[in-house]
Amino acid sequence: MKNIKISEELADKCPDICLSCIECNVKVEFFREDLWQLIEKRCREIANSLEVEQIKNVPTIAASRQAYKACGKDPARYRLSAEALLRRVVSKKGLYQINNVVDALNFVSISTGLSIGGYDADKIAGKITLGIGRADEAYEGLGRGPLNIEGMPVFRDELGAFGTPTSDSERTGVRPDTKRFLMILVSYKGIHPLYEPSQAAVQLLSDYASASYIETYQITV
Repeated sequence: MKNIKISEELADKCPDICLSCIECNVKVEFFREDLWQLIEKRCREIANSLEVEQIKNVPTIAASRQAYKACGKDPARYRLSAEALLRRVVSKKGLYQINNVVDALNFVSISTGLSIGGYDADKIAGKITLGIGRADEAYEGLGRGPLNIEGMPVFRDELGAFGTPTSDSERTGVRPDTKRFLMILVSYKGIHPLYEPSQAAVQLLSDYASASYIETYQITV
């Protein structure tokens, strides 16, 4: 189980922040047809029930956007990954297909609007702190290059920043050789919104990524 804490600086600005963490062994596969069929069905349901202009008012998205503002970041300029995914789905562009582990995470994200990070646990060095990004802090976004993380909630380990709600990082991204997976669901409105999504995530990882040696735990301020 990873040692994870929320910094006082972030807790002062987001006093109701809570984390739900899932650690498990996984088998990464490039593509799972059965999982992708489930995702496509969910995408159709969302596209038929939500308009683009409504996305920012989804309670979990709205809470995350407010957290960005409280930390000093413009959520319209640096869009949350959950919001960006939902905008693709509602625009009927579908999701990017990555691998079974990341695809399962994205399924939970579009279904809930929660900010969710997914990491290769073996590439995380030591203790983890969730804080606020600093000016000129180095960060290589996964598939997007250097990212300005100043004013964003950011996960750091002993080697530096490795996760934000806008983009996971190249350093800890899930690859074909990933064995141990860490998934962190973030709520800015207390622990209750995390219960069902966390259970759903565990089930998806079990069904579609052969999850084993599963540990679940919550982090509060």
